Parts: sequence; C-alpha cells; structure tokens
Amino acid sequence: MSDSLFFARTGLDRRRTQDILDNALQGADDGELFLEYSQSEAFVFDDNRLKNATYDVSSGFGMRAVHGETTGFAHASEFSEEALTRAANAIQAVRTGQSGRLDLGPAKTNLKLYGDENPLDEVDFAQKIKLLEAINEYARSKDDRVRQVSCSLSGEWVSVEIIRPGGEIVRDIRPLVRLNVSVTAADGERQETGSMGAGGREAYARFLEPAFWQGQVDEALRQALVNLEAEPAPAGEMEVVLGNGWTGILLHEAVGHGLEGDFNRKQTSAFAGLLGQQVAAKGVTVVDDGTLPGRRGSLSVDDEGTPTSRNVLIEDGILKGYMQDRMNARLMGVKATGNGRRESYEHQPMPRMTNTFMLGGDHSKEEIIASVKDGIYAVNFSGGQVDITSGKFVFNCTEAYRVQNGKVGAPLKNVALIGNGPSVLNEVSMIGNDFALDPGVGVCGKAGQGVPVGVGQPSLKIDKLTVGGAGG
Repeated sequence: MSDSLFFARTGLDRRRTQDILDNALQGADDGELFLEYSQSEAFVFDDNRLKNATYDVSSGFGMRAVHGETTGFAHASEFSEEALTRAANAIQAVRTGQSGRLDLGPAKTNLKLYGDENPLDEVDFAQKIKLLEAINEYARSKDDRVRQVSCSLSGEWVSVEIIRPGGEIVRDIRPLVRLNVSVTAADGERQETGSMGAGGREAYARFLEPAFWQGQVDEALRQALVNLEAEPAPAGEMEVVLGNGWTGILLHEAVGHGLEGDFNRKQTSAFAGLLGQQVAAKGVTVVDDGTLPGRRGSLSVDDEGTPTSRNVLIEDGILKGYMQDRMNARLMGVKATGNGRRESYEHQPMPRMTNTFMLGGDHSKEEIIASVKDGIYAVNFSGGQVDITSGKFVFNCTEAYRVQNGKVGAPLKNVALIGNGPSVLNEVSMIGNDFALDPGVGVCGKAGQGVPVGVGQPSLKIDKLTVGGAGG
C-alpha cells in the first residue's frame, strides 16, 4: 500500500504529521496514530424482494497517549493538520506534570495475510442481487412448508496505517465477506426458523458458487424442519455433549474473555493469579491464533501494530498465559501477544480474542454419544450471557437433542445450558477427534466494541452441567 491512501489523498505532510505525533507523546509510556480507510456494503433480501442496499465509505484517525494505566485518546473523521493538532493537545493532558520512558515499538513481521485486492470491486452490483434472488427462489422451492426466507450479503475492505513516534510505520489490509440465510417453516400453526451463515477474509467468489450457497440454504432449512419436531426440554443437572465447530462460542464467552489481560491485571477474572496451575481437565488445550489465513478473526498485525501469533492459553489443563495488548502487557511485565484490537479509528484498543479454539482429542463423536446414559446433545447455539468475574454463563441452544442410553433421540426446544466456565473445563471427560472451526460468522462484543472473531472446538463430553428447560 502506498502513502497515497492517507497522505497524497488528504494533502497531509508526512513529516509534519510525524512531528505532531512525536511532540504529543513526549513523556508518555506508549501511544500511536491510527489511520483507517474503509469501504463497506450490505444487501438484504426479504419477503421476496430486495429490502435494503447500502454502501458506505469512512475514514479517520485515532491518536492515543498512554502513561501508566491512564490513556488520553482523541479521534476525528477530518484529515487535516488542524485536526491532528487539536487531537495532540487533547491527549497531552494524560502526562501533565509526569514523565515516562517510551516503550519500544512492536516487533517486525513479514507476514501479510491479505493482498491489496478489494473484494467489493471484483463482483458487480447485479451479480450480488442475482445471488440473493437465487437463494430466495431455491429455498422456497425446496419444501412446501417454507413460509419465509431472508438472506443477506455483506462485504468490507479496510486499510489501516499505524504510525509510532520516531517514524515507525505498520500497514495492513483487511477484507471481510459474509453470507447469511434464514428460513422459516410452518406445520399448521407452528412456525420455526433455521439459519446458516458463512464468511471470512476473502473475496466473493466462493459465495457465488451454487454448490456453496445451496449448502447454506439446505442447512438452514434442515434446522427449521428439525425444530418443527422439537419437544420441551428436560431440566436438571445431566451429561452434555457439545457438537464441534460453532459450539466453540461457549468456550469463547465462558472461558476466553476470562483469559484477556485486562481482566487478569485488575484481578477481576476467575482465572486471575492462576498461571501455572491446573484450571481444566487433562487433555484440554485452548489456543488463540490470529495468523490463520482467511479466518474471520485473523490479522497480519493487531491494531497497535503488533504481529498476531499463536498463543497457547491452556495446555493439557494448565494455564499458560493470557491475551495481551501493549498497555496491559507492560503493566504485567510480559510481552504483547498481538491481541490489541479496536472496532474502528473511533475506539481505543484493548485485549481481545482473534480465533479462539480448543484442540482435538482421541474420541469419535459416536463414541462420545454412546457413553451418555441420560443427557443432552447440543449442536448449535444462538448466544448467551457471561459474568467475567465469576465465570457464570447461560447459553441458549438453537438445535439440541435428548440422549438416553447412548442413543440420540428427539430434538428439543427451549434448551439453556447454565454453568461456570472454570468449573465446566474440569468436567470435560471426553474430547473428540473431529475438531472444526466455525463457518466464519462470529462477532465479539466487549465494552461497547464489536470485532470479528473465530471460534472452534471438537465434540466434547461434559459430565455435569445444568440444563434449563420447559419441563422435567
């Protein structure tokens, strides 16, 4: 990427910009100028028609100064020397009457996960609308019980440049595409919905292939028809088998957030102070890896310029480390791990997950299910709530089945899984050999910021977990 995107395009002088930043960060411990340019589009097809089509271009900068654990931050959508100077004056308040020693910049990397190609330019508007029309027609033709179809396609192309004091510059390109399909089926007065989505840091080509998008529709319809047959769920403490792939969202929420550096530095995580200790059953290994090409949570560098990496958080049940941005790493006396992420130039970075998953084991899914005397097989989740301090969570299943004497039985509705993240890790008794990552639809929320993430895991057996349902 050339300087033209941020400097020749805006008329800013690079030397003057660097001088403004250097002066603003005198006496600070850390800081940077984060420049961002993004293009995004979204199309929604609903009720047999194109309901919404949007295109947006945004750009701006965020300037930050850090002293100790105090941060000064200013942002603007205006690229001008006057705007940069105003921001510099604002963030200098963080170091009034103080002095600091500026941290060394992030390590260099040759990793470049994505090229300069913009996926938004590779397929014209008409093709994208034609895709959504085809999805709608195909879904409605599959089964006469289909009552409603909704589908959406979105894409974005983001270019960032991170400038540090002294002239160090880091650049990154970040494409992102996503397809979602929702199908509602009816049997008499009863209606149920199934959904399927996929995405990644890639162009639109894969999503235009009939075999691919038809597979998304088929899965969404299958879920809707399964839910039409679902029975009220039992309630109580029982064995639970989690399916592979997207069910890793429970791991992400119930365990992953508790392993982020800020919560542990502040001693507000259930995992605080437990480094080197057994926090999960043997065989449980949890990894956060931002280097996987094409995955939704992957980046060449994080939003502070630190190269992403493969971080082993829990190994064979032992807590090995936390996910760190630069500030929390410095305050805890450890290295940044490439997990400093922000939603946009309007936001400050904080420790966030990238692609977080549990590694596979030795058991087949069939073997795991056969070991269950009386329990639940949870295949898909819609989301849930977690308390980071205690680790307590509640997750709602969108597809689950009763398991008795090793046999999968009737589908269930209104299934909620209730537990405690650290405790659940110690109740894992069987780990599947069918590890899978999610299809590429995860969005993580923290402190009002949303960022794309990936999750994954193999099938798992949890010996004891509370199931909330409609009846016993």
